[in-house]
Amino acid sequence: MTNPSARIYIDVNRTISDISPLVFSGFAEHMGRCIYQGIYEPSSPHADANGFRADVLAALRELNFRMIRYPGGNFLSGYNWLDGVGPKDQRPRRRELAWQSIETNQFGTNEFMQFCKLIDTKPMLGVNLGTGDISAAASLVEYANAPTGTKYADLRASHGYKDPYGVEYWCLGNEMDGPWQIGHLEAREYGLKAREAAKMMKWHDPSIKLALCGSSSTHMPTYPEWDRSVLEHCYDAVDYLSLHYYAQNHENDSTSFLASAAQFESQIDTLAGTLRYVKAKLRSKHDVTLSWDEWNVWYKDHLMSGNWSEAPHLIEEVYNQEDALVVAQWLNVFLRKADVLKIACLAQIVNVIAPILTTTDGMLRQSIFYPFMFFSRYATGQSLDVLTQSPRTETKKYGDMPLLDTSASYDPATGNSAIFIVNRSQTETIAADIVWQSEAPQQVKAIYQLAHPDVKAANTYEHPDTIAPVTLPGMVVDGGKVTVALPPLSFTVVTA
Repeated sequence: MTNPSARIYIDVNRTISDISPLVFSGFAEHMGRCIYQGIYEPSSPHADANGFRADVLAALRELNFRMIRYPGGNFLSGYNWLDGVGPKDQRPRRRELAWQSIETNQFGTNEFMQFCKLIDTKPMLGVNLGTGDISAAASLVEYANAPTGTKYADLRASHGYKDPYGVEYWCLGNEMDGPWQIGHLEAREYGLKAREAAKMMKWHDPSIKLALCGSSSTHMPTYPEWDRSVLEHCYDAVDYLSLHYYAQNHENDSTSFLASAAQFESQIDTLAGTLRYVKAKLRSKHDVTLSWDEWNVWYKDHLMSGNWSEAPHLIEEVYNQEDALVVAQWLNVFLRKADVLKIACLAQIVNVIAPILTTTDGMLRQSIFYPFMFFSRYATGQSLDVLTQSPRTETKKYGDMPLLDTSASYDPATGNSAIFIVNRSQTETIAADIVWQSEAPQQVKAIYQLAHPDVKAANTYEHPDTIAPVTLPGMVVDGGKVTVALPPLSFTVVTA
């Protein structure tokens, strides 16, 4: 019996857009063990002189996050940034209401800036538009970005940081559409508050880029009306509209779950249309693009109350093979929608629904670590409009779907290209012909595959490489074509 076959057509002239490096960004929140016992754990044998986990930093460098969003998340809407700066022995311990935890404030804005420098990434700071007012938001911009000579810039200098940080990217609150949010606002109220905060923040630093809170999920009853409304109040004052989504498989329907790219594309298409509508309605010359600043798989662990403890174990999801393939599809969608999606932040980066788990003396790379690592490493330059001819399958949730989900990149500066392929089939190896219709490379340099026959297989501390990539040899490109075997339940990267 022969394997089913497919064809993937690549044309380096058929471009979608430049790939924004910022789609390979992450999110760190003061929730559970993301900050404390994740990034920062002075008592760990792996801690450096400043309390940062050296092993975690090394793994984060492998992922090469281009930007990290901080400090939340729901945490942001009750956070006073002044609690987290200055001498550590003078910082207050607080009851943190979003996650019912004790916040020690031993890690704050300056420690975060230090962390960003250590892993060579940009910071993206959020301002509290829940309990916080617009003046406090503007003051944080002054603290971070203003030269010395005024109150908050001098306060920064007194804390040992004379030079401005020059933080370019800022979030105007978090999930303000959600009734669970501290200081939740209706769309009009939030739109007006965000507009006035944006005005004050940009008066301090006109160069900053601002992300407006869009809908926190497509499941919200106000989606996408919320997005339209807040954009109409703020369109010319902001640069990005945020979107959030967490993929789920509560029904244990792997066939549908493995077709989740249909959901991701639909959400982007809806909000891209909303952006075009508002721009046209306002007769604006300004462009707003999308920032998917929270995305991941999350549905197994829903423990979200810390019961008033420090660094509780909250939503420490264990990721399996099908989760990794859904994450790979998400990244495929980011490339396919590169014309409108310019920022994306994997939520989160350590312990809390994260690619990395830690104990005090150990660390584990989860299955989702690898797709992100490969995209971050090889998806550079321009996104290509790939034509894929693939066998198809019927799904309960999304109807008829192709078994292969693909994207590709080409970097004119280096001549390097990469093709990213998910085989959703749970049983069939697919023989895929990759056909270059222009500027075919002489050879495929290497092929990387992440495959496992069990959708529920996961890495553990005892067996950390149950799901790990293998490197296959390259091959000569003959007549503009190569054939690659794609195992069932696999993610494959072809580099040329």
